[in-house]
Amino acid sequence: MPTPVGNLGDMTYRGVEILKQVDFVLAEDTRTSGKLMQHFGIVKPMYAHHKYNEHKSLITIIEKLTTGQTAALISDAGTPSISDPGFLIVRECIANDIEIDCLPGATALIPALVNSGFPSVRFCFEGFLPVKKGRQKRLNELADEQRTIILYESPHKILRTLHDLQTHFGEDRRVSVSRELSKLHEETIRGTVSEQIAEWTKRPAIKGEIVIVIEGKR
Repeated sequence: MPTPVGNLGDMTYRGVEILKQVDFVLAEDTRTSGKLMQHFGIVKPMYAHHKYNEHKSLITIIEKLTTGQTAALISDAGTPSISDPGFLIVRECIANDIEIDCLPGATALIPALVNSGFPSVRFCFEGFLPVKKGRQKRLNELADEQRTIILYESPHKILRTLHDLQTHFGEDRRVSVSRELSKLHEETIRGTVSEQIAEWTKRPAIKGEIVIVIEGKR
């Protein structure tokens, strides 16, 4: 079940109703999701299901589901399995003939793509770049990609990534950077890689999750 990337008003009616109906909720962070549940007046058993425990918790979850219980899987923001936990439990449910239903809803990559003004008929979503091993290889591969490229990035790594783009893509490649999507301080900055570096360098403190959209190689 997708949850809002920022603005709680983006939660769907169907999502709220299903959260009220399920037997329990699997949440990436129960504290974050607890605020969502409280906002909509929903009280349900919640269990942590994140990248550090998802392998260990699978057996217990599948046992609950095979007895006829129902569950909703949610992330802190956006759609589970998209750069978030979710893939493993979906695969295990399929292997055990447990019915799955994925609700349409919020995800950060689509608004950022549309806001960029770059071609959106064909695009390449890469999620987060590798931090160390494989990072340079991935950037070298993407440098010749002709489709629009979408990356996720954290605020304290945005400048490092922009400098890497300058090295591998060139300073004149056009880039759109979206921050705090759907929130009060949402913004999208468009310009060349060199212009983006200049813009983000002069900011003393960068906050909020970031989506980088890169124009494909011409």
